[in-house]
Amino acid sequence: MTDSTGYQPPTVWQWVQDTESKFASVNRPIAGATHEKELPVGKHPLQLYSVATPNGVKVTVLLEELLAIGKDAEYDAWFINIMEGAQFGSGFVDINPNSKIPAMLDNSASPATRVFESGAIMLYLAEKYDAFMPSGTGRAECLSWLFWQIGSAPYLGGGFGHFYAYAPEKWEYPINRFAMEIKRQLDVLDRTLEARRFLCGDDYTIADMAVYSWYGQLVLTGLYESKEFLQVEAYAHLQRWASEIHARPAVRRGRKVNRPTESGVKDRHNASDLDALE
Repeated sequence: MTDSTGYQPPTVWQWVQDTESKFASVNRPIAGATHEKELPVGKHPLQLYSVATPNGVKVTVLLEELLAIGKDAEYDAWFINIMEGAQFGSGFVDINPNSKIPAMLDNSASPATRVFESGAIMLYLAEKYDAFMPSGTGRAECLSWLFWQIGSAPYLGGGFGHFYAYAPEKWEYPINRFAMEIKRQLDVLDRTLEARRFLCGDDYTIADMAVYSWYGQLVLTGLYESKEFLQVEAYAHLQRWASEIHARPAVRRGRKVNRPTESGVKDRHNASDLDALE
């Protein structure tokens, strides 16, 4: 290893505010709202506040899959500009005190049910609509893979993604450390999918949607422009699984929600908003 900064941690850490990095305006060591801002509310019971990052895509894919099988899961999805600190508005913090997307309100009950954290939202919706969640022993395995993804993604996003793509300087040790762990996780998935169509067997579940949003997109589209670096083509079974999910009509639709580009929609209020992109 060639990294050597001579840095020694002080006895007491102190926050030196970042003014230069891509995330300087949103990184801070304290919680709570920074400004007063009510959230918009649409006509549907389900109100989603999100952006089309992998964590946001998990939920919009599930909602579109629920609609595709005929469930009454119409929803309003509102774009939250996390790069401008919209997640620190008072209305958003009231739903998610952790100020992370996605966050959801279910106004079908009184008072409304607030749900935050992507995995919790997925589990809530799967149980509410009795779909994409196996019963019996299959339920335990589905939950195991769902929580595996939730526990593993910080290594991919907050660890590997940060040091490989976003850190102001490239450091060999953290990049190698997190790349090794991501390669191990890809191998876990590839070995599992060698003998299974989906993560829990023959049935497509919320676990597949959650893992696809990070690892499927990683091997197909190359999150952080890292496909060559991580040699993702070596994971043939993972590639096969990811390609099948990637091609599903509901998945194609879910990827476009809260994506303010020509290929997506900033806000989504009706199916017709996405139909116009087909």
